Amino acid sequence: MRENELDDEIIEAAFRVHRHFGPGLLESAYEACLAYELVGMGLSIETQVALPLVYREVKLDVGYRLDIWVERTVIIEVKAVSELHPIHLAQMLTYLKLTGNKLGRVINFNSPLLKHAMKRVVNNL
Repeated sequence: MRENELDDEIIEAAFRVHRHFGPGLLESAYEACLAYELVGMGLSIETQVALPLVYREVKLDVGYRLDIWVERTVIIEVKAVSELHPIHLAQMLTYLKLTGNKLGRVINFNSPLLKHAMKRVVNNL
């Protein structure tokens, strides 16, 4: 499945960034470094993609932004917080529903061990 292959590449890229810097940077710095890694792997990405909410056939710009959209298939939400909370996963589920994508990855770079700070989110439509 294409989503799973992309997810493996995303994890690899995230570990590269985290090994280089560790915790302590701003989200925007991690996002830029992760984007650089993903492009270097030959992936097509978009960053800070505005995501309108459609309500009664009207597109409303309510401030949703995808941090990184990989191949328009997998969404990455970059965090640099003390710990992930259920609201972060709910945010990703919202993004998945609005885009029709099935897979997202929330990555909290502000953690000593990145493997414990990444969450896979699946939209089972």
